Amino acid sequence: MSVVFLCRRALVLGLGALLLVLWVSSARAEIEVIETPGGLTVWLQREPAIPMVAMNFAFRGGSSLDPEGREGLSNLVSSLLDEGAGAMDSQAFQDRLDELSVHMRFSAGRDDFLGSLVTLTDNLDEAFDLLAMALNEPRFDAEPVDRIKGQILVSLAYRAEDPNNVAWRAWSEAAFPDHAYGRPVDGTPETVAAITPDDLRTYVAGAFARDRLIIAAVGDIEPDRLAGLVDQVFAGLPESGAPLTTADTSPTTGQTIVVDMDVPQSTIVLGLPALKRDDPDYYAATVLNKALGGGGLNTRLFEEVRKERGLAYSASTSLAPYDHAGILVGSAGTQNARAGETIEVIKDVLADVAENGITQGELDDARDYLTGSFPLSLDSNGEIARLLVAMQMRDLGRDYLEERNGFIEAVTLDDVNRLAAELLKPDDLLIVVAGRPDGVVSTTPVE
Repeated sequence: MSVVFLCRRALVLGLGALLLVLWVSSARAEIEVIETPGGLTVWLQREPAIPMVAMNFAFRGGSSLDPEGREGLSNLVSSLLDEGAGAMDSQAFQDRLDELSVHMRFSAGRDDFLGSLVTLTDNLDEAFDLLAMALNEPRFDAEPVDRIKGQILVSLAYRAEDPNNVAWRAWSEAAFPDHAYGRPVDGTPETVAAITPDDLRTYVAGAFARDRLIIAAVGDIEPDRLAGLVDQVFAGLPESGAPLTTADTSPTTGQTIVVDMDVPQSTIVLGLPALKRDDPDYYAATVLNKALGGGGLNTRLFEEVRKERGLAYSASTSLAPYDHAGILVGSAGTQNARAGETIEVIKDVLADVAENGITQGELDDARDYLTGSFPLSLDSNGEIARLLVAMQMRDLGRDYLEERNGFIEAVTLDDVNRLAAELLKPDDLLIVVAGRPDGVVSTTPVE
């Protein structure tokens, strides 16, 4: 590996922090909305001080487009797009990415298929050439397909023995039976093994379409040049793709499921119906979740479950605002002998917060954490572009960066406590425990 190569890689990776400082300091700068000659819309935050560009994009759909029996298809596609395209086989494509210090990544989620590109401005043209080939001319040659499938199958076999993964997967399946959200994004050994190159091409033809595409870029580039490069990559894609037919849903409630695993520690996953991102109470839910168990050590669950009683190694909650369902999920890991007691304490905490609310001090701590940590979450140029994509996907508007902390600070104690009484219903919890927990009995047979 040459010194020049290392220096260029360091420039791409290391200047992210500097870009963060500059970008955050100019957060009020206008986000430009570009309409390309090909009819595409791009949000651009220009930063001419650093010679690099990050572009993120998303196609709505994601794993919800995986056919039944082919679960894991979108995930496999995401792992293969940089494994050969156009006239370049896998090795040639990867070598060229390395030579140019171009970072190209893809991933599949339940609601979207994500992509990102980071490059020095000197390499813009060739970097976008490579991305255009990846999306428009993927090869899916036998060698990389077999190799990547093998890697995924090894990962699935490992995760099948991991109580944490087993519990989360079982929770999703139980929460959303007969719905795309209940199916594993990364598939099963059987479904991944069954995927053919024709399946991969069919997914690409149906998922990569302009009617579901969202794009954002950050960096040292003029709008006209970006518009041309974006059209080079995306304008040749089909105008519309496979129908997006995922229905709105709500998770199953009021069940306890034990997945027997011969391990000394149990993983507990539990959840409740909550709010989608466009709900007017979403910011109150964000503050409630933080006070309850959402990140950091200063939360009600951490205090009661771990600090006061030493029951679990961890206890946390998070909001999951999918496009078609909103949930509040939590997890804890503990000894088998203390699993039942841990669940009862969590239920007691939920019941107490629902009845008595949180305190003014907890509200202040939660708001301070959420407003203070927000800029720190943007730890790279790619993260900034990713946020601009998310803002478009959620219809948050270009003023979101200026307004977001104000929305958090405007949440009152009455807002949070009213919402807690509405959402936190311990009897409605869907609970999954992977292990051999004492004091926990399944209410639902495990197939």
